[in-house]
Amino acid sequence: MRHRSLGIALATAAALLAIPAQAPSAAAADTPLSQGKTATASSTENGGTPAAYAVDGDNGTRWSSAATDSQWLQVDLGASATLSKVVLNWEAAYAKDYKIQVSDNGSTWSDLKSVTGSDGGTDTVDVSGSGRYVRMTGVTRATQYGYSLWEFQVFGSSGTTPPADGCSTANAAKGHPATASSTENGGTPASAAFDGDTATRWSSAASDPQWVQVDLGSSQSICKVDLNWEAAYAKAFKIQASADGQNWTTLKDVTGATGGTTSYDVSGTGRYLRIYGTTRATGYGYSLWEVGVHTGSGSTTPPVEGGGDLGPNVIVVDPNTANLQGKFDQVFAQQESNQFGSQRYQFLLKPGTYNNINAQLGFYTSISGLGLNPDDTKINGDITVDAGWFNGNATQNFWRSAENLSLNPVNGTDRWAVAQAAPFRRIHVTGGLNLAPNGYGWASGGYIADSKIDGTVGPYSQQQWYTRDSSVGGWTNGVWNMTFSGVQGAPATNFDTGPYTTLDNTPVSREKPFLYLDGNDYKVFVPAKRTNARGVSWPANAGTSLPLSQFYVVKPGATAATINQALSQGLNLLFTPGVYHLDQTINVNRANTVVLGLGLATIVPDNGVDAMHVADVDGVKLAGFLIDAGSKKSDTLLQIGGATASADHAANPTSMQDVFIRIGGAGPGLATNSVVVNSDDVIVDHTWIWRADHGDGVGWETNRADYGLVVNGDDVLATGLFVEHFNKYDVLWNGERGRTIFFQNEKAYDAPNAAAITHDGIVGYAAYKVADSVNTHEAWGLGSYCNFTSDPSIVQQHGFQVPVKSGIKLHDIQVISLGGKGQYAHVVNNTGAPTSGTSTTPSKITSFP
Repeated sequence: MRHRSLGIALATAAALLAIPAQAPSAAAADTPLSQGKTATASSTENGGTPAAYAVDGDNGTRWSSAATDSQWLQVDLGASATLSKVVLNWEAAYAKDYKIQVSDNGSTWSDLKSVTGSDGGTDTVDVSGSGRYVRMTGVTRATQYGYSLWEFQVFGSSGTTPPADGCSTANAAKGHPATASSTENGGTPASAAFDGDTATRWSSAASDPQWVQVDLGSSQSICKVDLNWEAAYAKAFKIQASADGQNWTTLKDVTGATGGTTSYDVSGTGRYLRIYGTTRATGYGYSLWEVGVHTGSGSTTPPVEGGGDLGPNVIVVDPNTANLQGKFDQVFAQQESNQFGSQRYQFLLKPGTYNNINAQLGFYTSISGLGLNPDDTKINGDITVDAGWFNGNATQNFWRSAENLSLNPVNGTDRWAVAQAAPFRRIHVTGGLNLAPNGYGWASGGYIADSKIDGTVGPYSQQQWYTRDSSVGGWTNGVWNMTFSGVQGAPATNFDTGPYTTLDNTPVSREKPFLYLDGNDYKVFVPAKRTNARGVSWPANAGTSLPLSQFYVVKPGATAATINQALSQGLNLLFTPGVYHLDQTINVNRANTVVLGLGLATIVPDNGVDAMHVADVDGVKLAGFLIDAGSKKSDTLLQIGGATASADHAANPTSMQDVFIRIGGAGPGLATNSVVVNSDDVIVDHTWIWRADHGDGVGWETNRADYGLVVNGDDVLATGLFVEHFNKYDVLWNGERGRTIFFQNEKAYDAPNAAAITHDGIVGYAAYKVADSVNTHEAWGLGSYCNFTSDPSIVQQHGFQVPVKSGIKLHDIQVISLGGKGQYAHVVNNTGAPTSGTSTTPSKITSFP
């Protein structure tokens, strides 16, 4: 936990004391590759606004076009370059929608990014690709005038071909996770030496020795290191490499250095590179504006290619596909009861109208429309989830999804009788929605987001449900916990007498990325962040589009090494349906990386490695996949941000959406931690983190996992949080200003006895614990249920444990004994009536404290 306001005050004071008497001014920002290069345009408004003025480095001159939508400006960089970002400084006549494109020859163009819903000003667009020519192609003007740019700036590394000695000109360390032995203050972190910005710096404490290091993400052949020292430089230092970050080899031992900017040729291999200062040149610490690391000497690994086909388990159809109903029926027959099988399927429906279709969805089956809007793909028929396979009980209808299409149900109401891990996203139902199975047996869902249901939603036997940023024509009844945020037409809160908790809006949200067709080209649309959202995000569709060429399309048989190589090249990941065994951790180190799964693609870490680590960077999007614990214990299956994460990501948070975690069930699985969130401002939007209570490899120690979700970062928001059955705390929240909207939990069924779960004089670990050190936390619509089948005599002390402080607020919370298999003594801490008997009646508190 971090107290940022105090840290800033102390850092400011320290910085004032530590500035050298004649410290140099900050170095200028990088010069764009485009500055002063040859620019051309489709048109110019007049002779005073030529194309050249957009690349002259002068914010007082501009290019402007004729007053039509289809206009463009392009720049010739003079040679092929690896591109990282494009900055557009718009005049008042800006583009609302436009594309950034790249070409090797100035004739054939590829899309790097599509921007929609721009509001003008200065747009900074992160891109990944290479080419000699870069173009802004306007799609929609924001005014009646043409397009007008003060400056069009292209950034990256010039030259994509390594020189004859094989040493790349690209900086392999830029944007990668960095750590240091110390920092002078909060304004000079280790990451500042690897951010590509020569106006930011790392500086250390004023003592010897000190070091700064970077994680390159995978083992690399290192051939050159660039150092740009601030006035407080090292007179003597070592350049070192390591495979594990612990054992170091010296590549260069430098003495008598004079600071400034210097490059050192080196030869060695390692994942980590360190600058280890031994003798300071001044009375201050060590301070580096930038460290550049060049790789490639001796490497023969070819680059990973982006794009390509979607593999054998993606079924792409259109309204004219022969025997389409038969295709749905064939997959459903195989998957209806295939709860722990290895088969995975994704149906993708091209835009159009589909008549007389009933797509029944079984396990690990997803269906999505390929339009930019849900109404582009219309089904006159149904997408059905029912529970015939389980005698009318829908409580195990897990792991399936529907997304981005419209339904006109045959009888006026579609049936979606699901349990956990079955999202219903971005759907327009021109009728009603029934969330219960045929016969109204039990159901235990569920989640709706960014959807419009014109008719009434009937949960009936659903125990709990969360709906976010949607619109409903009505909502009738419910069992225990029906929670809404940002839902037009939602029922009013009535938790004191009923199941409803309703918030007018969702404080922060960002919809899940999705695959769509732009003509004949696959792209991934990445929606923009919304604040205080209410109702659906479409058809406005603020966000950006990424071409499939910017994704490594991961198919069954892919190795972790290749996946990490693709990430290190700057590619995003699109996992096609399948099960992927990993012998090393997937490292997502680049800001704004998208990791998207189709058909519940499943990642299994082998040999005790962690499945995935995300660096403490802006805007990573994780969506649509399942992590299944391996038989050898992992420490942490998914980690977002390193242990020292502290950066502010409020403007561009990392998000985790429809990412599900499973320990056991498909076989023995072990992990100490399931998900650990260290970064600030993360959005956890719909997850089911599940230690299995049935299936194969299930037992108190057989599939042991102590913690479900551990939150150490500040300002983290969870919307639609399902966490169940962990050996210790299901949720442990250590960060400040955390918020949760909807929480569903069951305690571990298989606790052998009260002694096995007694700690600190308390019987049972709380389902949701906020650490005693936390001062501010708020949550709405929380439920914890016990079903102690191994020892029904257990009386759990409480479902929720929080410090009693004015900044800690819980709203609409309950505990329930399922059929009398164990009980709760209290709801929160020592407050709230006990559960009793076999009546399955909630014990509630509407507000705590």
